[in-house]
Amino acid sequence: MGTTYQRVLLKLSGEALMGKLSYGIDPAIVQSIAEEVTAVVQNGVQVAIVVGGGNIFRGVKGAAAGMDRATADYIGMIATVMNAMTLQDSLERIGVPTRVQTAIEMQEVAEPYIRRRAIRHLEKGRVVIFGAGSGNPFFTTDTTAALRAAEINAEVVFKATKVDGVYDSDPKKNPNARRYQSLSYGEVLTQNLRVMDGTAIALCRDNDIPIVVFDLSVPGNIRRALMGESIGTIVGGSSEVN
Repeated sequence: MGTTYQRVLLKLSGEALMGKLSYGIDPAIVQSIAEEVTAVVQNGVQVAIVVGGGNIFRGVKGAAAGMDRATADYIGMIATVMNAMTLQDSLERIGVPTRVQTAIEMQEVAEPYIRRRAIRHLEKGRVVIFGAGSGNPFFTTDTTAALRAAEINAEVVFKATKVDGVYDSDPKKNPNARRYQSLSYGEVLTQNLRVMDGTAIALCRDNDIPIVVFDLSVPGNIRRALMGESIGTIVGGSSEVN
């Protein structure tokens, strides 16, 4: 099957790495993700990944518990590096060359984020995992995904979630919730559909980068999505009418 994309960015939440655990990292889940990403890379697609840290520490929750918000966010950024290194290990054990680049310098364990170096790694067939968010507090890893996608000229952002797309209400609470096949950026913002935070949506809109939201829990979905199969909900791109 021919691929639709040459270069993509995959956004993984930290919670996705937990599997059915209540905390931390499920090695089987990480291995499964690595295997699917490997299949995509072997088909010639350049893959960059942004991973969250909510399975270890979430800055917003830390701030809600009384921590200084900036401090809590920095701790959350460090948590994302732990996840990035774990995913790197799984990919490299399969034989896929991988680089972790961090927005906060940690030269003993990862490269500092350098845009041109990241692009060169991708051109050489390496997977690049961006850790430590954007390096700034008060910004989410969704915003980081949109920012890095724009910087590396990715054609699309794939957001892997626990549901099979975007709904008009919570499908777990409303059995009549309707799933959208496509949405414009404007519809997401005006209807507050919480696909990604508003800053991330605006960045993707301003740089004409479509977002595909799909269910990570279905085996094979990462491969299907990144290989261009119609899956989940697409925001922007050909669906954009504004």
